[in-house]
Amino acid sequence: MSQTIEPRGPAPDEEALWQALLRREEWPGRFYGVTSQGVVCRLGCPARPPLRRNVRFFGAVAEAVLAGFRPCLRCDPDGSRAAVHAAAVRAACAEIESAEEMPSLAALAAGAGYARHHFLRLFRAVAGVTPHEYAAALRARRLGAALASGERVADAVAGAGFGSESRVYEDGGKVLGMTPGAARRGGAGEVIRTAFGESALGPVLVGMTARGVCSIEFGTDEASLRAALAGRFPAARIEAADAPVREAVARVLAWVEEPRGALDLPLDLRGTAFQKRVWEALRAIPPGGTVDYAALASRLGMPRGARAVARACAGNGVALAVPCHRVVGRDGSLRGYRWGMERKRALLAREGAAGGAD
Repeated sequence: MSQTIEPRGPAPDEEALWQALLRREEWPGRFYGVTSQGVVCRLGCPARPPLRRNVRFFGAVAEAVLAGFRPCLRCDPDGSRAAVHAAAVRAACAEIESAEEMPSLAALAAGAGYARHHFLRLFRAVAGVTPHEYAAALRARRLGAALASGERVADAVAGAGFGSESRVYEDGGKVLGMTPGAARRGGAGEVIRTAFGESALGPVLVGMTARGVCSIEFGTDEASLRAALAGRFPAARIEAADAPVREAVARVLAWVEEPRGALDLPLDLRGTAFQKRVWEALRAIPPGGTVDYAALASRLGMPRGARAVARACAGNGVALAVPCHRVVGRDGSLRGYRWGMERKRALLAREGAAGGAD
């Protein structure tokens, strides 16, 4: 697995840089020029390593350019291609937002000056979702804002660009996380049933709607956990547990004691289209396995999306069932965890004992 090395102190010697080049390690602030091709690359470039005699090392892309090298088109060491791509995607997003009907992928690609399939990959790499998913999320935001302002459901649905009111009611859980009527009332009327338990990792509270578990939270005590849940769902009616919620808590507690297999619960996930993509990818990581943020981003078609993936992990409100604790740093070190680093360390230790390392 590759790793990122932060430069410290004086510049490293060329042998260390050469070995990093061969291992394709990312090394911020270090670049190499290939004299036989006239290009400058960042350390970590996926291109085939050149011969040692054809390599010169630099501390900045500008330094290499002054020496007669041009930026590599593959690894984009100065970020110029990434900036062009980001601008093209921003323009496409603006076109989607201003259009009365969703523009076709072919039209968006033509406007950006790319082939259709290339533009689809580019849009997903930059935005984290496809143009269709972006448009769907935009419609949902517009619908939610209109309903929250008190518009009639029929007017809000039409204004947001949905083809029919029945479609929104039929798929209300996916569009808004609740029915349009409940959204118009600020979420009032939605019921979340809760149950509390004491696990080996401390107090845990499970919240469940009619669609599935919407919250699994660890904390210090029951009162603070209930207050946090009310903060996440301020307009919902929070009630005591019924049988399905008590069963869900029992399964959570049993899983903490012996984490074998997935914590298989019906889920009601609340998030953006991109967050849900990340959360579904997390659910595919088995107990005992880990993945780093950059590798997970690459699996999602976003080779430079490690930070976006980390933000999606931080937004997960369903511990264990969406196992964001299995995401680590490139060097295997533990990074942030919503429910505390000690719990993350304990979870990984328990899973390692049960299922072995990845």
